[in-house]
Amino acid sequence: MHTLDTKQQKIITLFLEKGEMQSSDVHEALLGFGETISLVTVKRALSELESTGLLLTTGSGRSTSYKISSAGRLFSNIDPKQYCSIDPDKRHGQKQFNFDLFQGIPTEIMSSEELKNLSEATVKYNEKTKDISPTIQKKELERLVIELSWKSSKIEGNTYTLLDTEKLILENKKAEGHSQEEAQMILNHKDAFNYIHQNSTQFKSVTRKNIEEIHSIIVKDLDVGLGLRSKIVGVTGSIYRPIDNTHQIIDAIEKLHEAVLRVSTPYEKALITLLGISYIQPFEDGNKRTARLMTNAILFAHHCAPLSYRSINESDYREAMLVFYELNSLIPMKDIFIDQYLFATENYTVK
Repeated sequence: MHTLDTKQQKIITLFLEKGEMQSSDVHEALLGFGETISLVTVKRALSELESTGLLLTTGSGRSTSYKISSAGRLFSNIDPKQYCSIDPDKRHGQKQFNFDLFQGIPTEIMSSEELKNLSEATVKYNEKTKDISPTIQKKELERLVIELSWKSSKIEGNTYTLLDTEKLILENKKAEGHSQEEAQMILNHKDAFNYIHQNSTQFKSVTRKNIEEIHSIIVKDLDVGLGLRSKIVGVTGSIYRPIDNTHQIIDAIEKLHEAVLRVSTPYEKALITLLGISYIQPFEDGNKRTARLMTNAILFAHHCAPLSYRSINESDYREAMLVFYELNSLIPMKDIFIDQYLFATENYTVK
């Protein structure tokens, strides 16, 4: 994993905003921001970023220009709230799908300290779930399903409360003043979770087959077409436009599959899955819901704790995803993922 110091982050941010630049352009921009820095120092910093694969070069000598690589985008530390406070049409993000992104994902996307914390939490989680009685296990599973179904649906604008969701799932009582669609969305989450929980061994990686299986459950009776889309879709509040034909979608899913195989830990596999499916938007609707369920499927397949997203603020989640759509930075969503995973290991005992 690449960790950027303050100076490197400022330079990376410049490339995100400006595109291709020469060293003199970078130097002038930094001076304009009040930095006291020499051109020699800037050139050295650019060379370091290029040597680690975060920048790419074109030309030679005085004609050398730099631009940010996919890896540079992935590890840029963006403040999602500040970035998303800007009007969508005035933001400097990408409008088009980055076809090089998944191939640019390295074998490590988390620091050794982050992985240590996640692994230790998993060990404790597996220890405390080892000797749970079937009765308690059933109740714990119901609680997780309720909280995941509620929060994942709420992220998508569903207005059911947690209590309403509990009554719907346990007693099949629909809340008054809510549409049938909202109830169906929640019930589909329950069914999708139960499916991945009961069939965890088939979800060790991301394939077209297994994401289509989850999607078909997520959108059941919601008037959403099944299978990969052949139409253009947009993202509300974003300049980003996903790829718009089935052949490109199939290719992108294969590249995502390869990226998930490339990383070694289940946490990194799950995070790439969460971001990747959401970014590709392979279906006409239900993409982020499918991504969240597929993320849990990956975690279950590797004997890790599943996420409920219960404690996440919906706006924080959406902003982190917008940053990935438009800038390809995984840092904001990685922070959310780690926080939610540690929360899950402390609060659930589902195995």
